[in-house]
Amino acid sequence: MAIYIGEKIFIKNFGFYVDCIQNRDFFLHYADSDLLKDVTRYSRQELEVACEDFSNIIGSSSDSVVYKGTMKGGPEIAVISLCNQEEHWTAYLELYFQKEVADLARLNHENIGKLMGYCVEATPLTRMLVFDYASNGTLSEHLHCEEGCQLSWTRRMMIVIGLAKGLKYLHTEIEPPFTISELNSSAIYLTEDFLPKLVDFESWKTILTRSGNNFRSIGSEGAAMCVQPSSLEERHLDVEGNIYAFGVLLLEIVSGRPPVCKDKGVLVDWAKDYLEEPEKMALIVDPALKHFRDEDLEAIREVVAICIHLRPRDKVNMEELSRMLESKLDTTGSSELKASSLAWAELALSS
Repeated sequence: MAIYIGEKIFIKNFGFYVDCIQNRDFFLHYADSDLLKDVTRYSRQELEVACEDFSNIIGSSSDSVVYKGTMKGGPEIAVISLCNQEEHWTAYLELYFQKEVADLARLNHENIGKLMGYCVEATPLTRMLVFDYASNGTLSEHLHCEEGCQLSWTRRMMIVIGLAKGLKYLHTEIEPPFTISELNSSAIYLTEDFLPKLVDFESWKTILTRSGNNFRSIGSEGAAMCVQPSSLEERHLDVEGNIYAFGVLLLEIVSGRPPVCKDKGVLVDWAKDYLEEPEKMALIVDPALKHFRDEDLEAIREVVAICIHLRPRDKVNMEELSRMLESKLDTTGSSELKASSLAWAELALSS
């Protein structure tokens, strides 16, 4: 249903009205709906102050910029800002933005980055997502920079189990399920206690892609068209892609190698020979690690082989993979403590 007041159109959709302005054969608009009534809305000024005039950039792409900030008297935040010009902002983009905010806001798990709120302003055109920031940087930084030595074998196993639990929650414990748009070590943030947090910083791409598909289908239907809920694409669900990416992440965590590097090429291709011969699997372990547990490594090998389809089997899910890892991995650090004690004893005997 559309209600006309002067040059404005109020379009009923998803139980709310969207305030639109006609512009040729499509409309640009500003919206504030009941869909987001339970999600905190921040002003641009609040976020600008928190992010030091948006100077503290911690990531960027052609579609978005990520800022780090600190709310007054509150937590550290990560703010994702969409790079889009007002003349290119369509009704479909607005609706998809609101759906994405609502979708992210429903996620609640200790291994998933928490959406704290959003920002919507007309001048300048502002569309932002505000996440709780895990202050220990990304998993990628810890694995591939000098800080990698901080990730002991036990910490790596704890991260593996945290990631498995987070993906199990997203895939099997909420309805509808949710998948991470681009699952890699740069999408995993670590807390001070090295608890992993999955953050979908690439969710903007799903908004732009789905909106683009709808916009191309508009054709020449004219300016005053009512956007029907049935015309909006659902969020792309790629469970199989997430499971494959999880397998690659396990290899990356154990080996300390990036998914692609100059000397070894593609990580999965390099690792296949070792995965197929258990007795050689120890050769894949990050040389920076002084100790590791053989039983843990074998469990990782089994799960990776399933994830990257080396082992033919029926369709697998994260609930099963998480159960396998939780039952077999040791996160107590007992093996490292034992190895350390033996090393001290040997040193004492030799002195």
